[in-house]
Amino acid sequence: MGSKVDLEKFTGQNDFNMWKIKMEALLITQGLKEDIDPVSKLEGGEASSSKTLEQVAEIDKKARSTIVLSLGDSVIREVAKEKTVAGLWAKLENLYMTKSLANRLYIKKKKDVLTEDD
Repeated sequence: MGSKVDLEKFTGQNDFNMWKIKMEALLITQGLKEDIDPVSKLEGGEASSSKTLEQVAEIDKKARSTIVLSLGDSVIREVAKEKTVAGLWAKLENLYMTKSLANRLYIKKKKDVLTEDD
């Protein structure tokens, strides 16, 4: 059960959508995703209703810590004020979902320029 997952840190320069998919998978393998998913909370899912407030708070802290440890320093500075995993996730999506296409185009252009120099 102690298998190590190597997830590239999200720095703001790499693909947010790909990082998000991998992070969600990591949270699922750690048993943290279901309890932080806003949809399951709104629907009153069994997972959220059978947990005490202390258990939910502990899961939230673990999930938030997992995400923060998978972020680059400059990204952490942008989201550090968010105290809950839901707030952190929403802030990341707000900052980087709309920029994802622009980031991919920038990275592609940067790679093209580097290969032209060779």
